[in-house]
Amino acid sequence: MILPIYLYGSDVLRRENEDVDINDREGIAKLLEDMKETLKNADGCGLAAPQVGVNRNIVIVDGRDLTETYDYLKDFFRVMINPVVLEESEETCEYSEGCLSVPGIYAEVRRPSKIKVEYYNENLEKVVEEFDRFACRMVQHELSQLEGNLFVDNVSPIRRKMIARKLQAIAKGAVQTRYKSKK
Repeated sequence: MILPIYLYGSDVLRRENEDVDINDREGIAKLLEDMKETLKNADGCGLAAPQVGVNRNIVIVDGRDLTETYDYLKDFFRVMINPVVLEESEETCEYSEGCLSVPGIYAEVRRPSKIKVEYYNENLEKVVEEFDRFACRMVQHELSQLEGNLFVDNVSPIRRKMIARKLQAIAKGAVQTRYKSKK
């Protein structure tokens, strides 16, 4: 089922999230199915459970549609359940980011260049994986959302001022999306 994506200003995006009960295979499978369908419908490359109104630690990251720009992402699809960042590089890089919960806004965000994450995959197997380049960026963006932190929280103060009116409009529901959304 395609779920609505909650937009900037929604309390659900800022709440503390709980770990997923790994023994709830049926519940996990249903949530993942709905999140995948929602992400595909919205034409995004990542989705965190809070974005669909579920305060659980689960994200989907899908880089397969970005291969024209990043050919190394041709098979990059990850389901990350109860992810924990184990290591972050001191080296950082800056990329432009956008978000389905913050439609129409893009901004440069500085993040670590490499990270190591422990998580359960879709088959509920524990995985430890290192990420770099744009895959690292996508993973960090989604994991930040599990902490109630949206990319616009990490932009420079001057950029924040420049987008303040747009953010206020989104928070008031004065924005149109091509996907099902909710304030």
